[in-house]
Amino acid sequence: MAIDYTCESFLEMLAAERGAAENTLAGYRRDLEDFGEFLSGKKPVKATAADLAAYLGDLNDRGFAATSQARRLSALKQYFKFLYAEGLREDDPTRTLSAPKKRQSLPKVLSVEEVDRLIGAAQEATRKSHKSAAERLRCHRLYTLLEVLYATGLRVSELVALPVTAAKRDARLIEIRGKGGKERLVPLSKAAQAAMRDYVGLRAAEGAYEKSPWLFPSHGESGHFTRQAFARDLKDLAVATGLPAAKVSPHVLRHAFASHLLQNGADLRVVQQLLGHADISTTQIYTHVLDERLRELVESAHPLAKR
Repeated sequence: MAIDYTCESFLEMLAAERGAAENTLAGYRRDLEDFGEFLSGKKPVKATAADLAAYLGDLNDRGFAATSQARRLSALKQYFKFLYAEGLREDDPTRTLSAPKKRQSLPKVLSVEEVDRLIGAAQEATRKSHKSAAERLRCHRLYTLLEVLYATGLRVSELVALPVTAAKRDARLIEIRGKGGKERLVPLSKAAQAAMRDYVGLRAAEGAYEKSPWLFPSHGESGHFTRQAFARDLKDLAVATGLPAAKVSPHVLRHAFASHLLQNGADLRVVQQLLGHADISTTQIYTHVLDERLRELVESAHPLAKR
């Protein structure tokens, strides 16, 4: 269902004033379209508090998780606040609505040994003989993606969109433009730097993607490797190394980066900065991971726990 001009204006504001990424805008658009379809012909700008309450009930009936319902309501709250601020409505019908309480779930995390297995398998694949230059490049690309991701904890959208200049500088830090256009500096390990240089060197030797501005180029519409393709390749690698595919994803490796830093004594504020979190509360979920592991350690190792 096509959305009306007020929704388009709202999306334009998010892009122009808040620097919302394409994926974020696409999510808001889907949420507004779904709400518009529920209203059955009534324009979203004319929706009442009763309409919104009924919509939340419909989401629950459709089996949406509490987290998904909360996200939809958050999008609608921002939309109606925009309408009120712009004088397109005299009230905000979302003011009295609250999202269903969501249970905070612990992020899935791989152990250091499991990450080592993945990176080791990817590196070993680069050393084998290959049937074609394209296959050799794919193996080196996957290994480089893994080294850089585990060394930096980048969001997968930030990782796949790295410029090729990141590999051409002999620098221990790379500059990342994250959510909302905010910039941060992230350190690179020597292994990640070497993997990036080797991959770019191999590309040059093969005469591939010579004019591409991306570190991980492709022939797709975006011009760079997609996060979906990386997730697919990563799951294939997981299966090849004996790990459950459901346990492994780019986001899980980002979690592993953060939790392994904290396990080794890193300050939570430093981890927040490296991950690009605007709010420390977002980073604090990793302390729950450590609390759970500490409990397991006490229960398994303390002599009183065995009584």
